[in-house]
Amino acid sequence: MAYTGPNGRTQTSLAEINVTPLVDVVLVLLLIFMLTAPVLQSGIDVAVPKTKTVNQITEQRTVITIDSKQNVFISSATGDVPVNLTDLGSVLKKSANTPEDKRIIYLRADEKVPFGAFASVMDAVKQAGITNISIVTQPIDKNVK
Repeated sequence: MAYTGPNGRTQTSLAEINVTPLVDVVLVLLLIFMLTAPVLQSGIDVAVPKTKTVNQITEQRTVITIDSKQNVFISSATGDVPVNLTDLGSVLKKSANTPEDKRIIYLRADEKVPFGAFASVMDAVKQAGITNISIVTQPIDKNVK
């Protein structure tokens, strides 16, 4: 496209992209992702016990969590769902999509949970037919003396 300049000469238009709006949009998107990322990763706050031997969890498995108020939660695709202890066995039986010998449950419990509540959850899991239960712990920090 041609146009006539102020001096009367015919000139062609400049075809440059204005990057200022692009940078503004990118910075706004970056800010949105920075603010929403911690919210998406939030879960149930549980202070699991510390032990000397800890194995890393390498596979996606069902996790049952007992918080400090003895509320029981089960992990699902939509996040942690509260479940009644009396319904825990039936919920685990419904979610059985793997063979019996391959079913592994990870059990996370707060340090302050009494052993009776922990044992009740273990019993409900075993009544659902799951015998392979792993207890989630954290490694002892060697720098703390």
